[in-house]
Amino acid sequence: MKLVLLSGGSGKRLWPLSNDTRSKQFLRVLEGHENEKQSMVQRVWGQLKTVGLADSSVIATSKLQRDMIQRQIGMDVPLIIEPERRDTFPAIALAASFLFSVQSVSVDEVVVVLPVDPYVEESFFEKVKELENVLIESKAELALVGVKPTYPSSKYGYIVPKGIVNGENYFEVNNFTEKPSEEKAKELINMNALWNCGVFAFKLRYLIDILLEKGLPLNYEELVQQYKTLPKISFDYEVVERANHIVALPYNGCWKDLGTWNTLTEEMATSQIGKGILSDDTQNTHLINELDIPVTVLGVKDIIVAASPDGILVADKSSSPKIKDLISGIDQPPMYEERIWGWSRVLDYAKYDDGNEMVTKRICIHEGKNSSYHYHNLRDEVWTIVRGEGELALDESITRVKAGDIIHLPAGKKHGIKALSELEFVEVQTGIGISDEDFTRLYFDWNEVINHFQKSKAKVIL
Repeated sequence: MKLVLLSGGSGKRLWPLSNDTRSKQFLRVLEGHENEKQSMVQRVWGQLKTVGLADSSVIATSKLQRDMIQRQIGMDVPLIIEPERRDTFPAIALAASFLFSVQSVSVDEVVVVLPVDPYVEESFFEKVKELENVLIESKAELALVGVKPTYPSSKYGYIVPKGIVNGENYFEVNNFTEKPSEEKAKELINMNALWNCGVFAFKLRYLIDILLEKGLPLNYEELVQQYKTLPKISFDYEVVERANHIVALPYNGCWKDLGTWNTLTEEMATSQIGKGILSDDTQNTHLINELDIPVTVLGVKDIIVAASPDGILVADKSSSPKIKDLISGIDQPPMYEERIWGWSRVLDYAKYDDGNEMVTKRICIHEGKNSSYHYHNLRDEVWTIVRGEGELALDESITRVKAGDIIHLPAGKKHGIKALSELEFVEVQTGIGISDEDFTRLYFDWNEVINHFQKSKAKVIL
């Protein structure tokens, strides 16, 4: 059995902490086994390791989230990188082509697709293991896991049964109902309907046949090249609702979608993260502050206060699910990003009448880590080292740098840096059309950088 974990999201529902590069699954606000802060993706990956499924798993994600995944759960996790976001059907189609043409997985192998961030106990993944036998025994095209509802929720989709097929083990699916009213949800629960938690199982052959029917290539690299032509449509609409024979396996345990502030704060181990004060008379109130200034919360109840470089949110918890629609008009690049090597924070941005732009960032590279060796075509940079020591690779030399040094990097100049101790610097970018797309990576591994300089007989001063 192979698992495909889908890691996506635009980072709107948990704004301002989440953004395009740091969606909800990467927020370190949950409590781990040793009281350390962990994210949803770290929690799930740890559970998969415990139940013996991690080695069979791959993660499908966008290039914007690659660094976050590798930083949080390691460099060895197999990743399927979507060239751009195009909903769940294209993502799963790309994953199927990867399994088939890159990993040479048999077309008779069972593939399970699930979100990367469910809040569940390990027993959930033990239930996922049962999908292989259920699919084979039922001879169904698709097998799903559904959660037995604990209340009539209007937030979730429902899997409606046709009737019990094999005792209490699994049932045939009659239809799906998406986010009904609470009254309708009560009726569905009386019909033994399950919450749809986004878990699908199928034999690889099933999806390969769909790709062939659509005239899509089975080769992963070829499908990557055609990816932008795939329809932006969900797997539910394109595949699940067109299938003729679907079964569902009930799970009677804890399952939550921690996708809004009111649900996420229910599982947080502490009511405060970051600088600030919650007064004694605050009730059911959470403060999460990523800024370097204190935030004081006084005499309120049922409130979430979240502050980050991307913005500040003060909301009644019951109203917090509306945040995605409310901020839909805000269009700014992420102001804070976590990377494999450390983090960066935007301090200032300006655009002048002549079209020139200026971006100021504070950047931290952790000890032993390094940036890539790269160059930009459209912008100049000036670095001011404020803390630590590092190795700086430039066009013609590798030298040591330390706090107080200033480095000028005109457009086109190849550069990279490695932290010998935790390194911080202020980067000022100037130019026209400043963009993260203006980036040409030459090497990432620092040993490759050293070898490049040695072979070119450049000056190496270490």
